[in-house]
Amino acid sequence: MVRDKWRKFLIALLLPQAAGALAGLVTVRSVSQWYQHLNKPAFTPPDGVFGPVWGVLYLMMGMASFLVWMGEKGTSLFRFYLIHLFFNFLWSILFFGLRSPFLAFLDIIVLWLMIGGMVFLFWKSSRGASVLLVPYWCWVSFAAGLNYAIWRMN
Repeated sequence: MVRDKWRKFLIALLLPQAAGALAGLVTVRSVSQWYQHLNKPAFTPPDGVFGPVWGVLYLMMGMASFLVWMGEKGTSLFRFYLIHLFFNFLWSILFFGLRSPFLAFLDIIVLWLMIGGMVFLFWKSSRGASVLLVPYWCWVSFAAGLNYAIWRMN
């Protein structure tokens, strides 16, 4: 029982970090070759902000997913979380890989709705898990505005 709990804890923490690392691989080349040359709004954070913010958010997401995974409806909620994680990763592919702010914006709308759904559904299973997702939802709200502005400006 304890061994299974530790296994789930490690999986929950490592999955979003792995998704973030893979997204980073897609992003690195495109940032210097494409993103730097885009017109961006004045509220665009410095490039060095994104990595640390995402690192913390991925850690919080992992902790939240573990908390619900251990609950009554853990498997179904964790599956929903995994589907959401795919849309999180897909955004980097669309924005940086395909260099399509429009498609990325469509994806981030779906992602934002899924995060909202997780905040609501996780609340029923673990209030702590739900609260851990609120900063992520706020950041994705900001990122959606930034994504929209970049799409419209370019």
